[in-house]
Amino acid sequence: MGVLSGIRVVDFTRVVAGPYCTMLLGDLGAEVIKVEQPGRGDDCRGWGPPFVEGESPYFLAINRNKKSICLDLHNKEDQQIARQLIMESDVVIENFRSGLMERFGLGYEELHRQHQGLIYCAISGYGRSGPYKDRAGYDVTISAMAGLMGITGNPGEPPVKTAVPLLDASTGLYAFSGILAALYHRERTGQGQRLDVSLLSTQLATLLNAASSYLIAGEIPQPQGSAHGSIVPYQVFRASDGYIMIGAPNEKLFQQLCRELGHPEWITDPRFRTNADRVQNRELIISLISEIILTETVAVWEQRLAAANVAVAPLNRMDQVFQDPQVVHTHQVVTVAHPTVGDIRVIGPAVTYSLTPAQVTTPPPLLGEHTREVVEALLSEEQGGE
Repeated sequence: MGVLSGIRVVDFTRVVAGPYCTMLLGDLGAEVIKVEQPGRGDDCRGWGPPFVEGESPYFLAINRNKKSICLDLHNKEDQQIARQLIMESDVVIENFRSGLMERFGLGYEELHRQHQGLIYCAISGYGRSGPYKDRAGYDVTISAMAGLMGITGNPGEPPVKTAVPLLDASTGLYAFSGILAALYHRERTGQGQRLDVSLLSTQLATLLNAASSYLIAGEIPQPQGSAHGSIVPYQVFRASDGYIMIGAPNEKLFQQLCRELGHPEWITDPRFRTNADRVQNRELIISLISEIILTETVAVWEQRLAAANVAVAPLNRMDQVFQDPQVVHTHQVVTVAHPTVGDIRVIGPAVTYSLTPAQVTTPPPLLGEHTREVVEALLSEEQGGE
């Protein structure tokens, strides 16, 4: 049994941030009931190609350990079912546009009056107040508006987005940790509360050194490609047969790198002696290193530099990632039986627990697969309480 066994979550979210959060709750043993629009479901169900037996791998990636029910929240009867379900649950999470849950009679204030232990998590693009509160907000639009896209890519070239929706995933993680904290608070006090999590706030919180460079030092960060604005060398280099990432973020590692490259004299060269010196002379030291790295294969450099404790990694394609011996060793790729696709491989939980392991117990659900089961159980609970 997971640490959240006995906790019921009613999940009104779709796309990525909310479903990612509720998947993590399900991994820890919570019962997650995913409420979807009849006939259509979560937007992610239609995102592709690729599709496998009509199912989207995008949806399959973030919706395991959940039950799916279909409710039309514009319908009064279905609104009442949703309300009854919430009254028997611990957590509600939604990412509708501002004010819509209130129109359905499912807003926090109304629910809280009847269920004071309820934890209500609202995910939005820009927040629930302010001049942008009614704007549609997605990972890419907010990563553009909030600065991430402006510092991603190569200098002098058009900006690029991250290849996977990292802002969505980060927002899901913030919501997940917030819900866990709220559950702990409720355990101590009996009080539920409302949580507001926005993609904008998450993006600002995760700008880290890029934000502080401006806020504290007054410098506006610029795109650096694979390089780092404050650390040299710390970037991708081209080897004879591919690319390799090399990082030397302190003097000890830089000295080890110099020795492995056959240039110990760089250690005492005043142009390269400290990291600050190397940042000032970035183009020179990078060009010198690049010439040497180009002479050998990725495998040769990985073996040599790793043996010298220099941070190094090959630039892998996705197929190479899942063939890597360390990735195989983690056993994080889990096989689960899907009712229409058959056996599928998914990425399992990232955290291991010595006593209460997170687990992949059920596959991503078919649309409305559990509607009858959940509604009948709800009616049974209601009748039993009379």
